[in-house]
Amino acid sequence: MMTEIKAPMPGVICDVKVKPGDTVIADQEVLTLEAMKMEMPIASTAAGTVAEIKCGKGDAVQGGDLLVVIK
Repeated sequence: MMTEIKAPMPGVICDVKVKPGDTVIADQEVLTLEAMKMEMPIASTAAGTVAEIKCGKGDAVQGGDLLVVIK
């Protein structure tokens, strides 16, 4: 089963903390989003392996954009 992590709001990706192939646990921070001059950690909602990263540091994203896929 694939788990998609999406941007909760528009912002800019400050940091990507995982790479494809990394194992993550539920609630582990996978990236940081800067929105409204605040940095917001974005966590995995499920345990698994990072299959894809759809964004990079400095990318502007919109709310609902796909950021990371966990399998």
